[in-house]
Amino acid sequence: MSKENRHTEENHIFRYKQFTITQNHAAMRVGTDSDLLGTLSAGGNNILDIGTGTGVLSLMLAQRFPNAQIQAIEIDENAVLDAKDNFVASPFADRIKLEHIAFQDYIKEVKDTMPIYDSVVCNPPYFDKSLECNNLSKTRARHSSSLPFSILIKGAYQLLKPGGFFSVCIPKEVLEDFSAECTIVGFSLQDIYKIKTVPEKEAKRFVLVHRKGRERAPQEHVCCMLNEERQRSTWYLQLMKDFHLDR
Repeated sequence: MSKENRHTEENHIFRYKQFTITQNHAAMRVGTDSDLLGTLSAGGNNILDIGTGTGVLSLMLAQRFPNAQIQAIEIDENAVLDAKDNFVASPFADRIKLEHIAFQDYIKEVKDTMPIYDSVVCNPPYFDKSLECNNLSKTRARHSSSLPFSILIKGAYQLLKPGGFFSVCIPKEVLEDFSAECTIVGFSLQDIYKIKTVPEKEAKRFVLVHRKGRERAPQEHVCCMLNEERQRSTWYLQLMKDFHLDR
């Protein structure tokens, strides 16, 4: 089944092999970044999904890590409506908890029990130099003014157990600043996935997997989503084989 056929009802439904994403309310829909982070991020027994949106990351992680308990948090009430429906309808409902809360407030809420998590995952807002739109939901989802990198990274570090992992997907434009902030806080980069769309172009997306504490030198992976014939690459098909319906 093609990607187009996995979308139905004017893109309000996105079907995976083991769950379905309805996105009737959320400002930001399922996209490539979510698929990449959902398959490449580190896991563990206790995982925090910051800014879960429609819930796709939490559901992918629940599928990948059958023993994981996942806490999903989301600031936008419209996205929470979708995530709640998607979690309840999934086979992983008993392992995912959802809270409507800003990350800054969540840090205060759990401050007496930190560190908590083996893994923290976030597809962070990153348009920190672009104009904010009039749609509050889209602004929260897309702009770092709602969650500055410094707060996100420091908070993730505090929440993680020693040796825990912090995984994100970010564009090239913010790679340098984001990586520098992670180093300052105390993270070490373990894996960097440089994601190209086509072989002849430079990487535009980067999936970064950090570890709490100083560890080994990072492993670099150069990956391409399409081959020279502009068909899905063998790498991408293998990556998504447990999730996309056309495999």
